[in-house]
Amino acid sequence: MSPNDGTVAETGEFALIRAVTEGRRQPPGTLLGPGDDAAVVAAPDGRVVASTDVLVQGVHFRLDWSSPEHVGRKAVAVNLADIAAMGATPTTVLVGLACPSDTPREVVTGLADGMWAEAERAGVGVSGGDMVRADQLVISVTALGDLGDREPVTRSGARPGDLVAVNGRLGWAAAGLAVLGRGFRSPVGVVNAQRCPEPPYEAGPRAALAGATAMIDVSDGLLADLAHIGEASGVGIDVRTADLDVPARLSEVGAALGADPLDWVLTGGEDHALAATFPPFTELPDGWRTIGVVTMADSGITVDGKPFSREGGWTHWR
Repeated sequence: MSPNDGTVAETGEFALIRAVTEGRRQPPGTLLGPGDDAAVVAAPDGRVVASTDVLVQGVHFRLDWSSPEHVGRKAVAVNLADIAAMGATPTTVLVGLACPSDTPREVVTGLADGMWAEAERAGVGVSGGDMVRADQLVISVTALGDLGDREPVTRSGARPGDLVAVNGRLGWAAAGLAVLGRGFRSPVGVVNAQRCPEPPYEAGPRAALAGATAMIDVSDGLLADLAHIGEASGVGIDVRTADLDVPARLSEVGAALGADPLDWVLTGGEDHALAATFPPFTELPDGWRTIGVVTMADSGITVDGKPFSREGGWTHWR
């Protein structure tokens, strides 16, 4: 019998915990990992940046669209992106998992493989968590980070005249969702962008060091998230479409599906790129590209100087 045969009920809670934790390497910052009442994680700065996201099966992921490994990576990535958006360096993640008793053990071990892989990509480990029985699969991840003696980069620091810049992919996850929604599974690169985002973790601290005045993780869509910066900072933002990157692959997918790829770039969520504002004339760090400018209060979020009329961006319960 394979070690992954059977259900979580047949495996048992503690055997399942051992299956997803034993043999995993922890970074030096994890002073005490899984196995005790709580983990102990170093906090060199003396402050801890913390963020939590919950992923629910059927709302945030589908196992007929994504492998458990993809879902595990995504669950960790969406949290660590928030840490990077504060200008912090990730230090660890903690995972809460709820699932039905008849969940195949291989689903849970696959989730764990993906979580550990994404944590390792960010230079951290999974230092603890919890598992419980529930009627559906729910994953809750808490991510922690360290500011390295810097001030956090919040959403409220943008000022008129600041540059607006992004780092990471935009529109790919939305295009992947459109492809999956039509029943297709290719092009794989586009589909995988929806299954598993690739946030630029190192770009957040670099932006902070370069003097970023505000920053946000692009999870709900570029315009929607820039609107959060605009509201928190009391400013407007104008995005220039000539400065946006619309890759040839997205154009190809848009042509095949009868969609405008620019809409995916402007309003599509779940890429978990970073968007930030910088003082005028700032030399942007590698990977950051200017896409617009901060405008005066009450001017709203505009595209090429005009209001964007089409609805976009993700909102729960809408």
